[in-house]
Amino acid sequence: MILVPAHNEQEVIEATLASLRAEQSEQISLLVVADNCEDDTPALAERAGARVVRRVDPSRRGKGFAIEFGLEELAKDPPEIVVIVDADCRVEPGSIRTLAERARDTGRPVQAEYLILPPRLEPRTAVNALAFLIKNRVRPLGLLRMGLPCQLTGSGMAFPWAVIRKAPPMGAYLVEDMLMGIELARLGSAPLFCPDARIRSELPVRDQAQEKQRRRWEHGHLATLLQQGPRLVWEGLERGELSLLSLGLDLLVPPLSSFVLGLCVVVGVNTVLSLGFGLGSGPVVLSLGALAAIGASVLLAWVVQGRELVPLRYALLVPGYVFWKLPLYLAFAARRKQATWEQTERSPRADP
Repeated sequence: MILVPAHNEQEVIEATLASLRAEQSEQISLLVVADNCEDDTPALAERAGARVVRRVDPSRRGKGFAIEFGLEELAKDPPEIVVIVDADCRVEPGSIRTLAERARDTGRPVQAEYLILPPRLEPRTAVNALAFLIKNRVRPLGLLRMGLPCQLTGSGMAFPWAVIRKAPPMGAYLVEDMLMGIELARLGSAPLFCPDARIRSELPVRDQAQEKQRRRWEHGHLATLLQQGPRLVWEGLERGELSLLSLGLDLLVPPLSSFVLGLCVVVGVNTVLSLGFGLGSGPVVLSLGALAAIGASVLLAWVVQGRELVPLRYALLVPGYVFWKLPLYLAFAARRKQATWEQTERSPRADP
């Protein structure tokens, strides 16, 4: 069963369902949850051949609520496997079947490679896409090759029915997918990465929409890092479970921009301490080495995985991208973090 949560997605829902139509069969059907829709999303989904259920509850808005509603509907006739795909995604051929088979064979949640690509290449969107590639392809692929679990990243997630029914309600969490993966790992079902299944989406075209989307993702990520990261590491050590320990350590790696900004602050503080208090050059050299190591790892990730996506002239703009996002992190530090879900503004997308 493919479950598609959708809120006011009339600009993109037809293209998404067209990419999913080829994945349907007697064993794979499609359910769209039209969540608090005020546009033609339900009608367009029905016209595209999907089964549609409508949810109306303006006081509880968000993808987590829509998924809960869809699972309750599916519980009337439970499927063997549930695959969750966002309403603004394009699914590469064969990906749903691959995900379903991997989830069935392992009995664990499975995450597809989910990349968010720019509709057109320009400095900011290209570097943004490179950051997503590192987070959603490079890091999960490395974990897979070490035999370790990965984080859930939002779209292209497959679950055995018995596993997803164990997940606690995610409700209004900003990063409900990440938290779902963490809670399922605590219950003994840590997610696995499946690079053979590929899901693609597009970055918003307008700068304001991009900023709102990044604010939601990164504030949610940082909040989850602070709340869950240390707990996961401790639980992994206490219980002797490598899966929990590795997920905790992976979660404690902040978003690339905040990581680089944090190290720049450390370099500055160490320089002041070294010059003003005679503490020697050791701390400065160490922090500069850490900063250089991050730069080298980003460059290596680009060489191995990102050259076909981001030209070198854009990859070299990563430092400027980092400082462009400084206001986002200052807002989080000032406790003006985003606390509620907001839909990303969509742009029309041509049919694939």
